[in-house]
Amino acid sequence: MLTICVGDSIDLDVNKKVFHLYHQLLKNRHISWLDIVPAYATISIVYDVVIIRQQQFSAFDWMKSQIEKVMSEIQEETIIPSRQVNVPVCYDAEFAWDADRISKEKNISFEELIALHTSKSYHIFMIGFLPGFAYMGPVDPRIATPRISTPRTRVLAGSVGIAGEQTGIYPFNSPGGWNIIGRTPLAVFDLSAAQPVLFQPGDQVKFVPIAKEEFLSFDQSTFNVLDS
Repeated sequence: MLTICVGDSIDLDVNKKVFHLYHQLLKNRHISWLDIVPAYATISIVYDVVIIRQQQFSAFDWMKSQIEKVMSEIQEETIIPSRQVNVPVCYDAEFAWDADRISKEKNISFEELIALHTSKSYHIFMIGFLPGFAYMGPVDPRIATPRISTPRTRVLAGSVGIAGEQTGIYPFNSPGGWNIIGRTPLAVFDLSAAQPVLFQPGDQVKFVPIAKEEFLSFDQSTFNVLDS
């Protein structure tokens, strides 16, 4: 595996550089490149040494030269493919396990917490931790909250949380330490679907508040992703 480091921080401009390189690599993908994995400030290429060594003496040197060539061809003014995804979220107290505590710590009302969380679109920096878990951000500084000190052994699928300046959705039941402030009825990971992972790195996500009745009656088949 070869990893390219573009920066050393969670930064939107750095992440955009990652995705310019990511899409350039996709356009020039070699048969030996098994996977291309973008992250916050790095991009990793998993490659098959055996395939490359059939024609090259050094797989690493050949990979290095190929990546340098691709990087030299990047045009950062190119528009990066992106989608707008509106995600319904119920912020009812039954689903917002940590909202009351955050409100008290931040000296804001519960309504203000919801308003701030739903006031903007969030950039998806990367997918990780769990299949389909999208790291999004940044949240408004007024609601940025550290992970809980003792992670829960079970967080329910669809739970929407905050950790530091990030927000995200648990794709299925799992342990977790994010502050839970709501839940979406939307299945963000579905193995039976043609595309199991709903989100893609680079997508823009807007949380849309819904009532508990809408949560309970939600029909996944009516959901559509909007192109930006």
